[in-house]
Amino acid sequence: MEGVGKEMSFWKDKNVFVTGCTGFLGSHMAKELIKRGANVTGLIRDDVPKSNLFEGEWIHKMNTVRGELEDEQLIERVLGEYESDTIFHVAAQAIVGVANRNPLSTFKANIEGTWNILEAARRSPLVKRIVVASSDKAYGDQEKLPYDETMPLQGMHPYDVSKSCTDLLSQTYHKTYGLPVCITRCGNLYGGGDLNFNRIIPQTIRSILKGQPPVIRSDGTFIRDYFFVEDAVEAYLLLAERMNELKLEGEAFNFSNEIQLTVLDLSLIHI
Repeated sequence: MEGVGKEMSFWKDKNVFVTGCTGFLGSHMAKELIKRGANVTGLIRDDVPKSNLFEGEWIHKMNTVRGELEDEQLIERVLGEYESDTIFHVAAQAIVGVANRNPLSTFKANIEGTWNILEAARRSPLVKRIVVASSDKAYGDQEKLPYDETMPLQGMHPYDVSKSCTDLLSQTYHKTYGLPVCITRCGNLYGGGDLNFNRIIPQTIRSILKGQPPVIRSDGTFIRDYFFVEDAVEAYLLLAERMNELKLEGEAFNFSNEIQLTVLDLSLIHI
């Protein structure tokens, strides 16, 4: 319990900016930060009425700003006016199928959006820590699994490339400007409030609730790493809490249960 108290006190009254706060990961993160006493400001592009953030009074316990990641002046204004000292940049166009159909909008949101966050943070003297969400997709196709942080970033498809760029931009801003940024590379998140029904877990749950047979849209041999979203939030917050103390700035971290499953393995677990 002593450790829990310390974690809670770390965030008490800290001014935290969360991009993508109505998204799957961002909504869980915003709620947990509010629980821990942080002053949370969230960036919202679109209304997502089914988001976790609109359950109960959560949305009324934080500041919200309407706008897009592509608007660097807006980002800079938010960091200045809300005196943010911590940034969790978790917003992204994260649906692979959408990225394949609309690569330019994905590149603008994920790549330009990231450099806008980093550049605005560079101009904001109060910012002490930044955690940027990359992805294990940034590694592209690797012959050896599981991934480790020394592997090259070699995404080849639109979403993967956008995350490789996100990752490299963050490293660039640390190396060149000393920006206090860490990078996270997670596998496939799952858990409550996931509204992306292209993902295998929420899609399967919805099919079962509707009395329909689950559909595997591949040969089932693709290997994925599945990570519970609330565990991801804990990992993000712990990294932010320790990054200055342990001098972790500029480093990238794979967050994982280190259990790789094929889609067929996952279906057997369900059975």
